[in-house]
Amino acid sequence: MLKDFSVQSLFMGVLAAFAGFASSFAVVLHGLQAVGATEAQAASGLMALSLGLGICAIVLSFTTRLPVSMAWSTPGAALLASTGIVEGGFNAAVGAFIVCALLIVIAGLFKPLGRAVAAIPAPLANAMLAGVLIGLCFAPVKAVAFNPLLGLPIVLTWMVVGAFKRLWAVPAALAAFGLVVVFGVDVPDGAGAAVGRALLPTVAFVAPVFNLPAFISIALPLFIVTMASQNIPGIAVMKVNGYEPKPGPLFAISGVFSLLAAPFGGHAVNLAAITAAMCAGPDAHPDPARRYWAVLVCGICYLILGPLAGAVTTAVALAPPVLIQAVAGLALVGAFSSSAMAAFQASESREAAAITFLVTASGVSFAGISGAFWGLLAGGLMLTLQHLVKKAKA
Repeated sequence: MLKDFSVQSLFMGVLAAFAGFASSFAVVLHGLQAVGATEAQAASGLMALSLGLGICAIVLSFTTRLPVSMAWSTPGAALLASTGIVEGGFNAAVGAFIVCALLIVIAGLFKPLGRAVAAIPAPLANAMLAGVLIGLCFAPVKAVAFNPLLGLPIVLTWMVVGAFKRLWAVPAALAAFGLVVVFGVDVPDGAGAAVGRALLPTVAFVAPVFNLPAFISIALPLFIVTMASQNIPGIAVMKVNGYEPKPGPLFAISGVFSLLAAPFGGHAVNLAAITAAMCAGPDAHPDPARRYWAVLVCGICYLILGPLAGAVTTAVALAPPVLIQAVAGLALVGAFSSSAMAAFQASESREAAAITFLVTASGVSFAGISGAFWGLLAGGLMLTLQHLVKKAKA
């Protein structure tokens, strides 16, 4: 193994970990708090996810010698933000996280379920994701309206840096957020000491509660979004770079680590897509057989970042919530544009995708069930009717 190590892989692994953590931890915190997590529970969830995905990445890459990058489900966290608190509060959300993890394990071990998820029409899955993301993507605009002096520096930094280097746009916006907090927000006395105390790892066990509304509103949409937007694209990225992993075992193992993280507030551990492209591509090393070291380094970095989740959460809480939501929204602009383009690209499914998008984006819940589920159901019904009419005319 040591002969495969390289400085190039070391650099790419550190960069991937920093980019992955800095660009989306705000989405995770916002999503967990939106479904009822306290500040301590959100910090615990962020730490559990960091440790879970770090260990999972190290185990998979060590055993397979493939660059199997792992991540938390950023689209899943955005889904939580749009869902809100369900019956049973955060305990019920944790119960849904556990069910979602079990479904991912089953999808990996039981091929028909995995094929069923893969069979969900891509335009509808992308339309649902776009509908989930759009609400949070409005946050930067709301932040500017809330206070231009606070919101504009964050947005403008993201725009300027992104014009030169997209990879650094969100970390730069996060740095701008930090400067805004330091120089533009009235920080209460003792805040520094509070952040210092929060450097101790925050572990909060949450007793799960299982009920039908949480299952339908959180577990099922989270499972679909995680599989369709993270696990399946993660496999695709590896194949594009010349690797041929066996998807089933990777899905199942990611589900196991999701199951371990869930009782401590973590919503889902899954295959990475964006950071996978960094660690599996030629920038990690010219020799494909040595690129797994980039993932090993990335996993180690996440193990270091995980215990700092409490301090990160406490520092973020010093600012108005709309500002960190703005950073989260900026982090999701790329995902929104990609999913929206994929949703409406095919003319034959455009109406069904539009219905899925509009119902999901409305944020309206029916019978205690979130719009994401109903959007997918409505779009699927429209697509089925279109096929039946087309078949009857033929």
